[in-house]
Amino acid sequence: MTILRARPAPLVATVAALAAVTAAGTALLTGPAVAAHGCRVDYTPNQWPGGFTANITVSPGDTAVSGWTVTWTYAGDERVTNGWNATVSQSGSTVTARSMSYNGSIPAGGSTGFGVQGTYGTAGGAPTGFSLNGVPCNGAGPTTPPPTTTVPTTAPPTTPPPTTAPPTTAPPTTPPPTTPPPTTPPPTTPPPSGCAGAVLCDGFENQTGSTPSGDWSVVSPDCSGAGTATIDTSTTHSGSRAVRINGAAGYCNHVFVRTTKNLSGLGGVRYARIWVRHTTAQPTDHTTMITMTDAADGNRDLRLGGQNGALQWNRASDDATLPEQSPAGVAQSVPLPTNRWACLEFMVDGSAGQLRTWLDGVAVTGLTADGVPTHDIDGQWYNRTWRPQLTDLKLGWESYGGGADTLWYDDVAMGSTRIGC
Repeated sequence: MTILRARPAPLVATVAALAAVTAAGTALLTGPAVAAHGCRVDYTPNQWPGGFTANITVSPGDTAVSGWTVTWTYAGDERVTNGWNATVSQSGSTVTARSMSYNGSIPAGGSTGFGVQGTYGTAGGAPTGFSLNGVPCNGAGPTTPPPTTTVPTTAPPTTPPPTTAPPTTAPPTTPPPTTPPPTTPPPTTPPPSGCAGAVLCDGFENQTGSTPSGDWSVVSPDCSGAGTATIDTSTTHSGSRAVRINGAAGYCNHVFVRTTKNLSGLGGVRYARIWVRHTTAQPTDHTTMITMTDAADGNRDLRLGGQNGALQWNRASDDATLPEQSPAGVAQSVPLPTNRWACLEFMVDGSAGQLRTWLDGVAVTGLTADGVPTHDIDGQWYNRTWRPQLTDLKLGWESYGGGADTLWYDDVAMGSTRIGC
């Protein structure tokens, strides 16, 4: 991985290679199914001075796997501090990422993705030594074809466990989810778990036209411009409909859909679960994609969006941010993944003045205001007493600089207890 010490331009470095299946006695098998000929690991980093994130795509090649473990080695002092869509650990310079319950099965020719966040003092260049279930994925070259004859000897480990066969026959059920989005998003995200008695529970299936209506209305706070909000039937998380936002760059292109549901029954504590998908990495400029009117703050909005390439909360009344926009603060947040559905959850406790956020089920440290001011995280957030009284929910896009994006929202829920992904 090549670390850039200047921001904002993200560095995209891809580490990929053909796998070599070495002699059966030297291949380390970890997981219910091993990788096969053609395994590939793509590592795409985004970094700033002292911190980085990376999206990793795993492609097992011509044989399905029912569970995966990916390892690689850093040449510098990079330290992984967080991960999503995988259980990630690090020992020395070696990182190990293991599949979750919902994304362990990858069909032949398919792929799945996960991500990591970390810090560094001295970068060591691109990571090396990628392997999938113990099989090298960094190019064994000419030695690859002969060992393919040993695959029959590596296949038995995939057959003794009775659970191995079903995942290898599961691809007939896997391809349907992989066809609505371009490639692998459905396998990387668990199916929606319903709404758990939430006050608001909407997959937009009752929308009959191209313009959101009924339980949702299109609004343009402050001013309107080129942004649009429509009902889309081609890209959905579940069902046949989702809301599509064409977010234009530049101030005055604000466009949102606002729920018309009465949310007063939620009380002072509210949890939200929103599936979101977008196309363009978050820019350096400030953007917003979810807002809620705060009656205790002059009816100004509490906003969730991004800045400096990562997710952030922002108060419209005083422009306080969570986390603080220092390099160390931004490093405690994560970017919103592109071109796949992501499960975004948050909790706002008005009586305690606290806020928590999860991405794909993993708590985000930099998006947590726990009531105790912490430098680089919520020190600025608590520069005054904050006791929000939220009254609505708006989903959309507004940019305060040069950022444009296309977003989809689906399976939206809000209740008084955590709903989950």
